[in-house]
Amino acid sequence: MLMKDMQSTVIACTPSYAVYLTEAAVQEGYDPSKDFALRVGMFGAEPWSEEARAKLQSVFGLKAYDCYGMSELYGPGVAAECQEQRGLHIWADEFVIETIDPETGEVLPPGEHGEMVFTMLTREAMPLLRYRTRDLARIDWTPCACGRSHPRIMRISGRDDDMLIIGGVNVFPSQIEEVLMKIPELGDQYQIVVDRDLLDRLMVRVETAPVAPGAVAPDPKALAHRVAQELQAVLSVRASIELLAPGSIERTPII
Repeated sequence: MLMKDMQSTVIACTPSYAVYLTEAAVQEGYDPSKDFALRVGMFGAEPWSEEARAKLQSVFGLKAYDCYGMSELYGPGVAAECQEQRGLHIWADEFVIETIDPETGEVLPPGEHGEMVFTMLTREAMPLLRYRTRDLARIDWTPCACGRSHPRIMRISGRDDDMLIIGGVNVFPSQIEEVLMKIPELGDQYQIVVDRDLLDRLMVRVETAPVAPGAVAPDPKALAHRVAQELQAVLSVRASIELLAPGSIERTPII
């Protein structure tokens, strides 16, 4: 209601909260692409995929930008995307960025994927030297098309402490989201369940997308089989799929 009445042009929140807002808006009778004046979305504080970005841009008719920060590093002002949307510019006059092997701590060559480590250059009261973030990404040191020469975070793939090991295979939740978001018959909400009883087993519980009036609903068995196949192609792990009705998974509306 506030976004409608105030004709807000910018929204800043977590991407999952933005998805929650799209559902709430539709339930209250709004058309997110027509009833709001949003032009820009600044989303961060959790990993999100390019598919999630595309959905938010399509539904709200805005341009969605990624931003990065940590409470220990000035909050959300560490890095942000420019209009090119090709990596988050790190403010290199304030932060020295490195990537390391999360297992050994070895510094990796520029451009290799690893855990990001920050050193602050000007803070005096609580200096941070080679602070380990646990966030995994690749840093691009080439100049951006926008003209800036700051190093860029090329989208965070996840956290090394969020990684799941299923039958000896490393699996990141962001990989699962990337697959699910590409399947139009599925909704935006999902849960990952790992059963460690005897053998590791992976289950993905995911809502189906609402079916338009008069449209034919997809065959549940065929859809579940397709989802399982596409996940296995990316993860190299077999997952059991549970399809749920829209709205079945409890929402966590955290800004």
